[in-house]
Amino acid sequence: MPYYIRLLTPSVEIPPFDELELAIGPDAELTLEAGGPESWDQLLLSLDDGTHVAVIERNPVEGDGSLGAAELAEFGEKIATCRPETSARWLASYLPGVETIYAFQLLSGADTEEGREALDELRGEMWMELGGILQADAEGFSNEDGYHILWQFGEGVTGRWNMGLLVDGEWVHFEMDLGDPAQREAFENGEVP
Repeated sequence: MPYYIRLLTPSVEIPPFDELELAIGPDAELTLEAGGPESWDQLLLSLDDGTHVAVIERNPVEGDGSLGAAELAEFGEKIATCRPETSARWLASYLPGVETIYAFQLLSGADTEEGREALDELRGEMWMELGGILQADAEGFSNEDGYHILWQFGEGVTGRWNMGLLVDGEWVHFEMDLGDPAQREAFENGEVP
């Protein structure tokens, strides 16, 4: 099953292909797969050796029939029961303002150090230029600062992670041990562990 990381942005601007090409550094290559340089629909990120890292699709949210609108509706359904509740409510109010979804489908090259670096450079450039929030399959959503705000991880998740909680209308950012049941419970209850 494909794995996606998405940038959900309130911007309708399209980052020009030539600017994105410059952002990835010398060890990677960006190919225009669909659309034109100023109004592209799909890009392919590869390493110099030809290993494919990611396919990037631009999905505008244009009415109920668009792919972007369908994705937003699906996200809205999925987050309705997620915790913490303050984050789910914030996200539910944020999603209607999203104008474009940039979907990064990760391919085999994303598992290499060079591929991850090129992907991070490209996604970072787009995020810095357009603003918005991030979403990763089987992980969840970030706030606009990049801190993870909603628990959508699987049961066996472990490791340190940068998290954010909405407390009295302000984001509080901290690092959390995802595998610690007490920290997970506190986070889901809207408390800083």
